[in-house]
Amino acid sequence: MVEEQTLFDDAQHIVFLTGAGVSTHSGIPDFRSDKGLYTKNKNAEYYLSHRYFAADPEGFYQFCKQNLYIPDAKPNVIHKKQAAFTKLGKATVITQNIDNLYEEAGTKNLIDFHGNLYNVYCTKCHEKVDVKDYLHSRFHEKDHGELRPDIVLYDEGIKQSNITRSLNAMANADLVVIVGTSMKVYPFAGLLQYANPSAKVLAINEEQLHLPVKFTMIKDDALKFFDELEVR
Repeated sequence: MVEEQTLFDDAQHIVFLTGAGVSTHSGIPDFRSDKGLYTKNKNAEYYLSHRYFAADPEGFYQFCKQNLYIPDAKPNVIHKKQAAFTKLGKATVITQNIDNLYEEAGTKNLIDFHGNLYNVYCTKCHEKVDVKDYLHSRFHEKDHGELRPDIVLYDEGIKQSNITRSLNAMANADLVVIVGTSMKVYPFAGLLQYANPSAKVLAINEEQLHLPVKFTMIKDDALKFFDELEVR
């Protein structure tokens, strides 16, 4: 741990690339594991597609409410330590997660690559709406427009602003830390190809990862690793 601590101490531009494995420690089910949402429900990808949202907005609404919103979930030590590094101006977090836990942890320099469930807007007038109103009704009280969370659905593209910010962060990184993701889902996984060539890459995972770049594998429980890591 001493060697890894030194890497974090010396780094000035850390990029954390994170996924569902960070939030499972907060009680949020992941998508692709044996007990994940996609495993339990073979049609989950379709239910989270723009095609389904357009064809059956009520069905989409009910699926999201029942499967994606976990109101009791709170940020864990991984979120909190990464947020602390961003508050020092030393780090950017690029996450695939849509659960708002990084926001709750007070993370600065945060890129929600796939959007955020708690950012809700009206598809008719594009006004932002409080998530509590959305969980009460899928219609905008003001103009009866259809509400939806600002997340990237299947058959939708990533926001260009998120891509641009992510590429800039990767190009300036001197340390890239992969946590809670196998880096298999594109285009997120493709960000590794744009890392600063001189940046060190760490992957913290209990199972071996296979990445297309040179990296150091830390086979450890990420919760334990970040609990022991000092922010300074």
